[in-house]
Amino acid sequence: MPELSLLLPMGLLLVVIGGVAGVLAGLLGVGGGIVLVPAFFYTFQTLGYDGPQLMQLCLGTSLATIVVTSVRSVLSHHKKGAVDWSILRTWAPGIVIGAIVGVMVAASLRSGTLQGIFGVLGIAIGIYMGFGRSEWRLGQQMPRGVTRGVLSPMVGFLSVLMGIGGGSFGVPLMSLFNTPIHRAVATAAGFGLIIAVPGVVGFLLVSLDPAMRPPFTIGAVNLVAFGIVIVMTLMTAPLGVKLAHAMDPKPLKRVFAVFLTLVALNMLRKALGY
Repeated sequence: MPELSLLLPMGLLLVVIGGVAGVLAGLLGVGGGIVLVPAFFYTFQTLGYDGPQLMQLCLGTSLATIVVTSVRSVLSHHKKGAVDWSILRTWAPGIVIGAIVGVMVAASLRSGTLQGIFGVLGIAIGIYMGFGRSEWRLGQQMPRGVTRGVLSPMVGFLSVLMGIGGGSFGVPLMSLFNTPIHRAVATAAGFGLIIAVPGVVGFLLVSLDPAMRPPFTIGAVNLVAFGIVIVMTLMTAPLGVKLAHAMDPKPLKRVFAVFLTLVALNMLRKALGY
């Protein structure tokens, strides 16, 4: 049985992480994974579980939480008629293929390489959040044919490599192709579920070094982190939604963009060995 001296600080750190992730998700509309992956990384590293497979553990655990939060989000948005099911149906096959390939690639990479990937993509997302404009367009409708065949696997592949759901890539993509923002956010929640389910199945089959595996871990998914974060996220996300309606979230989104960019830069710095 794991020592209480280990489980207690681990649990306390995860309570804080889950609470913050839930508030930010409700307030800014960002997926929890973009916060959870670096938070898991620093938590497990601080507790002594550093190693060449640390990022796999963070990605798998993050995606497990996204399965639950995405279901809840999709059902809530569906009640309001905001989910574009035609986009979900036509983009799902490519996203699933990309997610499966993403798990296979992630399982074969060292933690440092995955840190570098997270850092580069995190910086790109942060820059878009900080400087992107709602009026930017690449087209007047969602791509079809070859373009969809290329972009849909990319969404699944890159999301799994970062351990995130559909919001960070799906919302900007749909907005750039003239999908109203509320519909893009609702539909991207469905992307998250499509990405997370095959991702979690794959990470549950990944074998981690027992010495570098926190208590109650199956494959590359830590059940303690999953359970605590899910409870805290579901409790605090409504608070974030209330705050979003009570204040202008745009300046806060820019602040978060700066924060995310700094976190991503630090991950990149560690990946490069500095």
